Order: sequence, then C-alpha cells, then structure tokens
Amino acid sequence: MATYAIGDLQGCYDPLARLLDYLDFDPAADCLWFVGDLVNRGPQSLEVLRFVRSLEDAAVTVLGNHDLHLIMQAAGHGKANKEDTLTAILAAKDCDELLYWLRGLPLFHVQGNWGMVHAGLLPAWDVAQAQALSDEVSAALLAPDYLKFLANMWGSEPNAWSDDLAGWDRLRVVVNAMTRMRFVTSAGAMEFRAPGAKGPPERGPKDCVPWFDASGRRSADHQIVCGHWSALGLYQTDNLLALDSGCLWGGQLTAVRLEDRRIFQMPCGQAARPSGWE
Repeated sequence: MATYAIGDLQGCYDPLARLLDYLDFDPAADCLWFVGDLVNRGPQSLEVLRFVRSLEDAAVTVLGNHDLHLIMQAAGHGKANKEDTLTAILAAKDCDELLYWLRGLPLFHVQGNWGMVHAGLLPAWDVAQAQALSDEVSAALLAPDYLKFLANMWGSEPNAWSDDLAGWDRLRVVVNAMTRMRFVTSAGAMEFRAPGAKGPPERGPKDCVPWFDASGRRSADHQIVCGHWSALGLYQTDNLLALDSGCLWGGQLTAVRLEDRRIFQMPCGQAARPSGWE
C-alpha cells in the first residue's frame, strides 16, 4: 500500500489520469491525497470532481480556494471571473450531489505525523488547534443555514488570528489562512494585497516571510503537505511538502509518495498564463 500526495489539479484531468497510470495506482490498495483546488481554470473540472468523488475511501481531499469559489458561485455569492471554467459543473445533472460532497470536505487533514492543507497554517496554531478550527468551518459548510456562512465567508479582514475571534470573523480567518495564505508578517498577520503577495518568496512583500518560515510556527512538529503556490513550485524541507508545480500553467503535476518522499511528475499541456505574479 502506498499513499501519494498530489498537487493542485484545477480541472486538469488528463495529466492526472496519465500520472495515475504511471504510478500503477490501485484504489483497492493505495490512497491519494489531494491538496485542494480540484477545479477551475483548467478544461476538465467536471471530470476531476466526478473521478475524485468516485474514489471514496481511496482518496483524502482538502478544500482549496477555487473549490470554495465553485460552492459560492452555485449559491449565488461572490463574483464570477472571466477565467472561470465552472459552467459544465453548474449545468451537470449531478451538480447538487457533487456540491454536497464538496461541502463535506475538510480544510485540514491530520494522519499520524502528517498534515495536509491547501494553503497553510497560521504560526500561532498547533496541529490540534488547526484540526479543531477546520472542524468548525466544516460544521458551518454543512449546516442547514450554510448559505449565511457563504454570504459572509469572503474578504481579507481580519487578517490575523486571535483566540477572542467569534462568528463570521473567526471562520473567515480560518478559511483565508487554510485556502489563500502565502505570506505573513513578523507579527503573524496574513498579507494578501501588497506587491509580490502572489509571487515567489524571493520577490515577496516587504517585511514578510512565507508562512512556513514564520518564527516559532507551532505546526512545525508535523510534516505539512500543501499546494496553492505555483510561483513557489515543488518545494521540500524536513517538515514541508509544497506540491503546486504549475500543472495549469504548462508545468508539471507532482505526486509524492509519503512513505519515502519519492517524487513523480507528469508534464502538463495546459498553458494558461498565471495572473497576479509580480
């Protein structure tokens, strides 16, 4: 049995199928970890959703910002973007079933010494707290009045954690950290708007560091798998696996076998241009 963590798909089903053939993936014996952003911008978002859902217990998936964008679009919240490729999902006969399944996915997954999140964890959170906060968001996404949460979920404020946060502000900070964050200040606040906030670390915002380099990060005792940051690319340290290697942009789709950290990559033909890089 092997566990393979796989980077952002964003609707690129064909490279995933080729990669799984190369891995000789067996859903009866192996498990796939998906770091989120299953959908959007790529050409086959519907096929990706249907396939990952069909894997059932052979897949573990966390939500990314594009997955939440799809959930919000279906509910009539948030603004559609011209780069979106979500029409086929919204028009599909099984749309409601796919969206209900998607809402049931967590923001953070922990298994042994491994953790998986789409974007990152704030420096103040240890793994146990991050898991509890992810559970709070999951409860809101599955609540009968989840539409109220969606109406209040998006936005970049507050940009820092406090144990005193409550209500929508509390949940919004959790969503932003786990699905959108790249850089934090020395005080642990998230930086989304400054020049360089979507670019590579060496061209990041002034007085900021990548979230995983924050001093005193309390989740550093676990190995964290993440995606979200194509400008960072495949990046490894002793306690980090960042797997967004830009499949959507014509780069590679990356899988890492967690048992031995062996890397497998499949070239991607998609050649969309990244937006927001400085």
